[in-house]
Amino acid sequence: MGRRRVLITGAGSGLGQALAHRYAGTGARVACVDLDATRVELTRAALPGDGHLAIVANVGSDDSMEQVHERIAGEWGGLDVLMNNAGIATGGTLVESTPQEWQEVLQINLMGVVRGCRLFLPAMIAAGAGQVVNTASFAGLAGAPGLMSYGVSKAAVVALSEQLRAELEGSGVRVSVLCPAFFRSNLLESWRGAARLRPVAEAMMRKAGDSLEQVADRAFAAIERGDFLVFPTRKEPLRWRLKRWFPEYYHRRLCKTAKALRQES
Repeated sequence: MGRRRVLITGAGSGLGQALAHRYAGTGARVACVDLDATRVELTRAALPGDGHLAIVANVGSDDSMEQVHERIAGEWGGLDVLMNNAGIATGGTLVESTPQEWQEVLQINLMGVVRGCRLFLPAMIAAGAGQVVNTASFAGLAGAPGLMSYGVSKAAVVALSEQLRAELEGSGVRVSVLCPAFFRSNLLESWRGAARLRPVAEAMMRKAGDSLEQVADRAFAAIERGDFLVFPTRKEPLRWRLKRWFPEYYHRRLCKTAKALRQES
């Protein structure tokens, strides 16, 4: 059996970079894809093993992702693991968000996942094996105020993953969706949206009890098990259960926490 072939978008930093190291540590070849040429090359160069790729691409562009697909098909013949991880952060209420913000966040956070799946899934289905990993966010499940366009884009990734899992049943291709809450990372470097809410997001980062390495370890272990819905931050499994079983209580707690964070920031 040959080495696994893994492609990770958003691999130039953060969770994508951390997961690239974990896959490479198992002996896999990793194609690191990122918009930032310097970062993605540094990621590739630091990976253990050999045969890794650094590819500069914009997941928000059809043409750019087509070129990634052509290169992978030409050099590797396909993938064993596709990780649609690239994304941007936005913040703001519905009434203060702009059409441009919505278009940008959906083109990257949602359509970036769609592009990756449409391009690389046919070969996986034909081979009868593979895994798709989509990075969403607990914001896509939380119903939290002040994260309107971001939360909606990530909720769409969860819904896409659920439907894709059902469509691929029996094909040999597995699907996982990652739903972390805030953890200590550089996510806010990509911040879009209301400037007044960035300090709230920063406060949530400061309060986060999970480090990037802890989140990457939990996510990788769950992906390797083949788990579908993955909560790699510690408090989110309980929060998800509270929302499902006690929705009104969850809503009150959510609003109380959001108010406290706004006051603190």
